[in-house]
Amino acid sequence: MTLEILTPERKLFSGEVYGVQLPGISGSFEVLEKHAPLISALKAGRVKVLKDKQQHFAFFDIQGGFVEVLNNKATVLVEGAVPVESV
Repeated sequence: MTLEILTPERKLFSGEVYGVQLPGISGSFEVLEKHAPLISALKAGRVKVLKDKQQHFAFFDIQGGFVEVLNNKATVLVEGAVPVESV
């Protein structure tokens, strides 16, 4: 699936990924390929990007925002975000 992480200033991440773990308002959740359409509010926390099935990850600390999942694409819109580390 395609993932984009966007802030008001710039596009922080864009690419094909296996999945993404997000800090939802009611708790963390994961979105994988072909997920049902969804819109959810996000709280401040850590986003874990699952780049592939071989344990390659990227992490971003985000401020609050929203995620939209539609047509095998997840768009994360946040107030601010910084990359933490990649494995």
